[in-house]
Amino acid sequence: MRPDLTPAALRRAIRSGEFTGNTSGLAPGYVQCNLTILPAEWAGDFLRFCQANPRPCPLLAVSATAGDTALPLLGDIDIRSDVPSYRVFHDGVCSDEVTDITGLWREDLVTFALGCSFSFEEALLADGLEVRNVSEGVNVPMYRTDIDCAAAGPFHGKMVVSMRPFKARDAIRAVQICTRFPQVHGAPIHLGDPALIGIESLARPDYGDAVTVAKDELPVFWACGVTPQVALEAARPPFAITHSPGHMLVSDLRNSQLAIL
Repeated sequence: MRPDLTPAALRRAIRSGEFTGNTSGLAPGYVQCNLTILPAEWAGDFLRFCQANPRPCPLLAVSATAGDTALPLLGDIDIRSDVPSYRVFHDGVCSDEVTDITGLWREDLVTFALGCSFSFEEALLADGLEVRNVSEGVNVPMYRTDIDCAAAGPFHGKMVVSMRPFKARDAIRAVQICTRFPQVHGAPIHLGDPALIGIESLARPDYGDAVTVAKDELPVFWACGVTPQVALEAARPPFAITHSPGHMLVSDLRNSQLAIL
């Protein structure tokens, strides 16, 4: 898939089934979003969970009414078909991954779009920093940690983080850059020894792909929008849908619109 496609062109390719891969590095300059879809009776508690945990769950848009498949704030979107891959949950367990949820759609469903770290990767690259998952052409590695999220109703659980390695001076610069983007996870939450946040091995990510970490590099960890999927496992709603990790909703919002200057 050409990385310079516009968001609308990329969504058309996704909608038609032409593209079902991860979206890291695609549609540069535009905001990508994590996705959580829940029955309306669960939506209020999930909204409070996002508000209580803005680092892993930075809320960008919510469907206007239950059953609405559009997110006009983010572009001309049909949420049922414009994500490359979806995960389907029943009672907190992922039971399937599909490329279209039109046949699963219900009139009581509410969609939440959350900021994604793929958006700040553009700013890191523009500053001359290497983003390893982009340079190696793989999905970003993501890990479950032992960091507790604030609970809201039935939603609780441990934070998921994404990781990118940098030399020490570049890690400092990455912190400075990403602080300007709080709506797409902001500054890292940890750098250095992964065991300090409960990660046993960088070579075995819970989601995504492992990347090379050189001996003179520090692993740098950001709060990740896969965290709601862990909260879904804990809350056990009877039905829910999310994006598959790394397979994001690509919006028409520009990353520059979210930056704090």
